[in-house]
Amino acid sequence: MRRPAKDSAKSQRHITRRALFLGASQLAFVGALGARMQYLQLDQADQYRLLADENRINIRLLPPARGLIYDRNGVPLAINKPVYRITIVREDAGDVDKVVARLNALAPIDPEELERSLDVLKRRSPFVPVTIADNVTWDDIAKVAVNAPALPGVTPEVGLTRLYPLADDFAHIVGYVGAVNEADLNRVDDRDPLLQIPRFQIGKIGVEAKLEKALRGKAGTKRIEVNSVGRVMRELSREEGQPGVNLQLTIDSSLQNYVQARLEGESAAAVVIDTATGDLLAIGSTPAFDPNKFVNGISQTDYNALLENKYRPLPNKAMQGIYPPGSTFKMITAMAALEAGVVTSEDTVKCKGFVEVGGRKFRCWKHSGHGNMNLLNSLKNSCDVFYYEMAQRAGIEKISAMAKRFGLGTKFDIPMSSVAKGLAPTKAWKRENRGADWVIGDSLNASIGQGFVLSSPMQQALMAARIATGKAVIPRLIKSVNSIEVPLEGGEGLGLNEN
Repeated sequence: MRRPAKDSAKSQRHITRRALFLGASQLAFVGALGARMQYLQLDQADQYRLLADENRINIRLLPPARGLIYDRNGVPLAINKPVYRITIVREDAGDVDKVVARLNALAPIDPEELERSLDVLKRRSPFVPVTIADNVTWDDIAKVAVNAPALPGVTPEVGLTRLYPLADDFAHIVGYVGAVNEADLNRVDDRDPLLQIPRFQIGKIGVEAKLEKALRGKAGTKRIEVNSVGRVMRELSREEGQPGVNLQLTIDSSLQNYVQARLEGESAAAVVIDTATGDLLAIGSTPAFDPNKFVNGISQTDYNALLENKYRPLPNKAMQGIYPPGSTFKMITAMAALEAGVVTSEDTVKCKGFVEVGGRKFRCWKHSGHGNMNLLNSLKNSCDVFYYEMAQRAGIEKISAMAKRFGLGTKFDIPMSSVAKGLAPTKAWKRENRGADWVIGDSLNASIGQGFVLSSPMQQALMAARIATGKAVIPRLIKSVNSIEVPLEGGEGLGLNEN
């Protein structure tokens, strides 16, 4: 049966509208897809290229050469030497345990060192290279290079480590470096990314520690391309860092060697100072130790031997040690009394071997007594009674003030890890620190360098230099930095009446 012409036309119009709608939808979809492809391929090309680069490009720090240290005549005291090491990047290694086992089979690693390295490897960022073996031989480096495909993430490297040519003689002065640890990170006040490199070496004691930032220098960087297993394919760019500064000390290595030799076998200290400049020419402390043993980690046996030595080789007795200065302090008491006007060079005090103060006897070292003593003879004979009398006349405040003018009870900015301040006590000091009032007996003891008075051997040498020159000589340990002379400080008069 044939449809009416009117119905047929209506149906065709309906089909045409549907086709137009479907065609438009398809066209819109294709257009949207094309626009998205253009966005991804063109507009976002740089971003995706960058992401791809990040997947195959690593940035590595380049540790700078540590600054060198010399004596006043240019003799090397701390230098750098090449060392081979093996590093591993956890992210690139895949199965770390298997890779380390293969590596250990090729180039055996000390078990303690391996345990420490694995512990660090677990705690550090998976992208940071961790030294897993240090001070390895060239043969081990060659084995690692030949077996590189079986050791993903493992890289042999050449670095620098520290060497101390004069060893024991300068152990307490120059100090030593060692691998950075958590305690160091808490102690060192900076955010240098070098400190995040496992087993990066920093100063632990002495000049190495006190001038750490200057000696360390600044890191460089390099951009490297790696393959899918972390193997370095090529270096893309490099920015060199800045080496640490070179230091020249005021110490004379020949004199230092002589002093150490003379003190050998004793628990002793000695300091030699240039009275005109304040240059420290020798700082002896015995017994000493070999700082080279600490650089790559001292064995527990060797360290225990140092700790158990009754003569205490680790502390720097010349700078850290504080002791009663004894009769050398009598010169301070004498000058305090002279300046206060309570004695003249001709006045005499009769020494009968003791004085009685507050119902207590204070004895002279010569129990039979010295007889009549003037100032000059009291110093010559080291008469205690004369200074007991001066303490009562001048008082502790004037004695303490004079001691500080001559460098006692004063901390100097000497670049060593620990420099003792010593103590020139006052009445206020005793109240604050001992919770008690000062008594006359305290003054008598202090007048002869006993009681609460404490001084380091360095301060004793400085006191002698100031007495010899009458000037406020300042101790100096650094002679030059990168060949630029460090200016002398102090030298002003002490304000003493030379008559």
